[in-house]
Amino acid sequence: MSRHPASRKAVAKKKDAPAVVADEWSVADATHLYGIDRWGIDHFSINKKGNVQVCPMPSEGTQIDLMEIVEEARERGLSFPLTVRFQDLLKHRLRAVCGAFDGAIAEMGYQAPYRGVFPIKVNQLREVVEEIVEAGADHHFGIEAGSKPELLAALAAHRDPESIIVCNGYKDAIFIQNALLGRKLGKQVILVVEKLEELRQIVEISRQLNVEPMIGVRVRLLAKGAGKWATSGGENAKFGLSTSDLVQASRYLHAEGMAHTLRLIHFHVGSQVPDIGTIKRAVREGARFYAKLAKMGHALGFLDVGGGLGIDYDGSRTAFDSSTNYSLREYARDVIYNVMDVCDSEGVKHPTIVSESGRAIVAHHSVLVLEAFGTIERDPAGRTVEVGVGDHKILRDISDVQRSLPTVAGRKSTATDHSPWLEALHDAQQFREQAQSMFDLGLLDLETKARVETVNWQIAREIIAHARDGRFVPEEVQALEVALADQYLCNFSIFQSLLDHWALDQLFPIAPIHRLDERPDRAATLVDITCDSDGKIDQFIDLRDVRPTLPLHGLRAGEPYYLGIFLVGAYQDIMGDLHNLFGRVNELHVFLDEDEEGGYYVEEVIEGSSISQVLALTQWETPDLTRAMKAQIDAAIKADRLKPKEGMTLLAGYEKSLAGYTYLKPFEGIDGKKR
Repeated sequence: MSRHPASRKAVAKKKDAPAVVADEWSVADATHLYGIDRWGIDHFSINKKGNVQVCPMPSEGTQIDLMEIVEEARERGLSFPLTVRFQDLLKHRLRAVCGAFDGAIAEMGYQAPYRGVFPIKVNQLREVVEEIVEAGADHHFGIEAGSKPELLAALAAHRDPESIIVCNGYKDAIFIQNALLGRKLGKQVILVVEKLEELRQIVEISRQLNVEPMIGVRVRLLAKGAGKWATSGGENAKFGLSTSDLVQASRYLHAEGMAHTLRLIHFHVGSQVPDIGTIKRAVREGARFYAKLAKMGHALGFLDVGGGLGIDYDGSRTAFDSSTNYSLREYARDVIYNVMDVCDSEGVKHPTIVSESGRAIVAHHSVLVLEAFGTIERDPAGRTVEVGVGDHKILRDISDVQRSLPTVAGRKSTATDHSPWLEALHDAQQFREQAQSMFDLGLLDLETKARVETVNWQIAREIIAHARDGRFVPEEVQALEVALADQYLCNFSIFQSLLDHWALDQLFPIAPIHRLDERPDRAATLVDITCDSDGKIDQFIDLRDVRPTLPLHGLRAGEPYYLGIFLVGAYQDIMGDLHNLFGRVNELHVFLDEDEEGGYYVEEVIEGSSISQVLALTQWETPDLTRAMKAQIDAAIKADRLKPKEGMTLLAGYEKSLAGYTYLKPFEGIDGKKR
């Protein structure tokens, strides 16, 4: 699969911005560098220790040191990667969404309430859904389901007769029967019609069960979406009825004497919509459909504006794919105003507004903590190259370029004149290319080639260090800095835990969670432990552009180095695959409690997938595996290749491994100490 680098067209790339290198480093510098003050929205910051801290409920002020959570996980024997969920943060985000709509309704005099629903496809984990249902009780917050499994879960979790369950997606008879079961239990379950055939099925089955359905229709808008999920809306969308279909549906319901059962109009313009203009256009068009259908003799009452409410992953406040050029307050006000404006002009009562804003509720509550356990470096520190008269001419020539650099530095140059340094760079590149050509022809030995490359990268580092002191960095030097970047080996699978980054180039905030009171001294990309070359992160958030490297600290021997990937609570928990059979990661669920030391406690630990569990998903059953291995060990014992005791020890180790974590564990020597 080819992957193309993301490009930000909404924000101009300013290559002449000053590259300020201060003598000292502070927490404020780290906050700015990693954009925590922009994407953190009062939930994430850095404390005086240089550690990332989390504030689940800003109004209460309790700050949780993320490194304290990491230490508790280590004490409990949990290995990394580790997902940390701050459940109170879910409450805060839900209340923020509801509060924004309630505020807009009160401000504008809108004559109907807001009834949000949580689309559980965003995160179907029971603990997440139950927390949202509980937190949303006062707001009559409901659930959206798009499949039979999701509906069955929603029916069990739903308790409030004033909240609604919205059923989206294609439906069969079993799906419809279970939705109507909810109606018999007094629940407001609305079956949203995606194609005309479903409408006939709903009418027939409801009569068989002697229950009146609540029906919705999804409208296929002409308004197009924006961002990475733009194609999920518009005229060619996968779901929804055309204008002609809507007219037929209305006539059919009237003919069947069930016009009054059409209660909801639904539309969807896409997920993570970055531009508020897209939302305004879609809402106005959707509201117009609502008003026209209401005038055709349908009771209606609900207008579902779907999903699309984005979050600012990179903090740039722009219409870039990983950002939003609007606030939550602006979003709610624009939805309410445009619906009210259209309905007033049509003389139609204001509908209850429904939205399916899952990403905005759950994304912030989850942090994926990784441990970097090694690096791949272009130019390891401390490596020196001694060059003598007997060495190859290519090596002596490139060494002459390196020795000339102090002279270059002393030559007169302005902050924008990098020509002496670029000349040295070009000379070094020429000699490296010559060395490669000679090696290809068998005219250069391996050791000389290695020494030439080492000198080349040392020259490059000196040139980069000089360029940072100027007012701008030439493009050639920028490319050189990327080429020199270290690769940090991280114990995780991008395909399991960050699928949207691999598949869609979705950007997520990434930063060290400690040592932030130290200046980062390395530029790096991140690579995972899968055997796939696409298992890497080489695009990172930046205020002005997508940056190809992430500033990190050098690893210290015997000391763990932890990174956090933030805002991963939406979709990433669910959409991961089993590439290389790396399974779900360990989890900690954190709750606030003012009576606890530190103001919080770990409520639940959920261990990640074991090797036997992921093997079973691909039909490798544990008894079959152990039986096969025992047979091979028995054969080896009979052939005198193994002693019986040794064979039984090997079998016990194999069985123990099947019960273990799928990810890497720190190496333990024979003394039991972690290496």
